[in-house]
Amino acid sequence: MTATPRSARRLPVVLRNRAFGAVWAAQVLTQAANRMFQVGAVWWLVGYAIGGDQGLASGAFLAVSTLPAVALAPLVARVIARYPHREVLRVSAAVAGVVAAGVAGWAHLHALPLVTAYAAALVLAACQALFDPCLTTSVPELVDDADIEAATGFELATQSLAGLAGGLLGPLVVDAGGFPAVLAGCAGAYLAAAGVLGLARFAAAPEEAADGQATAARRTLRQVLGGRPLIRYVLWCLTAANLFTTAVYVVMPLYTRSVLHSDGSTVATFESALGIGALVGSFTGRLLPGGPATTGGACLVAMAAALGVPGAVADQAVVAACLVVAGWCVGAIGVRFVALFQRLVPTADKPVFFAAMQALLGATFPVSSLVFGLLGDHLSPRSLCLLQAAGLVPAALALCWLGGRSQHESVADDGLDEPLEAAAAMAGDQ
Repeated sequence: MTATPRSARRLPVVLRNRAFGAVWAAQVLTQAANRMFQVGAVWWLVGYAIGGDQGLASGAFLAVSTLPAVALAPLVARVIARYPHREVLRVSAAVAGVVAAGVAGWAHLHALPLVTAYAAALVLAACQALFDPCLTTSVPELVDDADIEAATGFELATQSLAGLAGGLLGPLVVDAGGFPAVLAGCAGAYLAAAGVLGLARFAAAPEEAADGQATAARRTLRQVLGGRPLIRYVLWCLTAANLFTTAVYVVMPLYTRSVLHSDGSTVATFESALGIGALVGSFTGRLLPGGPATTGGACLVAMAAALGVPGAVADQAVVAACLVVAGWCVGAIGVRFVALFQRLVPTADKPVFFAAMQALLGATFPVSSLVFGLLGDHLSPRSLCLLQAAGLVPAALALCWLGGRSQHESVADDGLDEPLEAAAAMAGDQ
């Protein structure tokens, strides 16, 4: 990367770096489309398509939507390591757009069978499972080393923007134009993203780095993390927390229908609250004092409290405020740990690490969706909120323990409870 003039550095990285700006815009489009499809489909199932067992049907749909990230992780790592990243991003977005357009046309002409909706979810999720880790791996090719934290913040903020835009539009579009309208909107966003990616120019990877990535693609996550036990433990803590945090996407539609007796506009409000909180957290999380492990544990405690309040207080404004807090915690945790991983994981290992990380964290989503969806047919949504809160406490305590351990034992080489600047210095020494 070339040096950036001091005056230009006053601008956000997304504005002064055209390549990163184009990729970021494409990520906004694809993840917003993916979120709009998921939220819209769940509300379509709960509000229109399913008469009984709504929890199980919506939970199974979300489970199908996350299976590719888990099942295809080894293939994703090999593809990212072998092919130019810009082409991987463009092709995955284009395929998703074509599939969404085809299913939209079918749904417009005929009643859409549930099996077709589930199949579309599977294909779109497979494309997203390839797109997301490829983009994360590509960040060092797009920005200077000094901009990695800022770029990571923008990248994670994209998920918040997607939750905000897609979560807001999905239920509203279903209420206004039906599920075919959601599919048509998704198709347009995916195809626009493929076009935007044509404007991006990636730095050419050195031949030795490409050879190293090809070799790393054959390594397992266990081999990559063999010398970093604390990072491995953190991944397990985050995975355990995901079992309960991701259940919110099943619980909130059921809560809206059964407890508040409201419509899609309320679901949209809750999704927007979660997205706004995560967006703010993505940009402010790096300002929190303390190391990532201790900070992450504290954020999980706050998230547990926020997700538990709706179980005791059934008020739309209170629930929305709690979801803003929960979303902020998600964004803050994400930016601290992903920025740390970007610096500490060697370049050659990043395709395997980020694909496997997505698979590990994503593996909880189908389990969480199915379990909480099934429980939603037998327990009240308010009880599910309390169950979410209780489930986060052990993961929070484990992260706090890891933070204290990295301070007091001779295992701090992982940098889990050091400031990011110190972690960057350690990474530079390796």
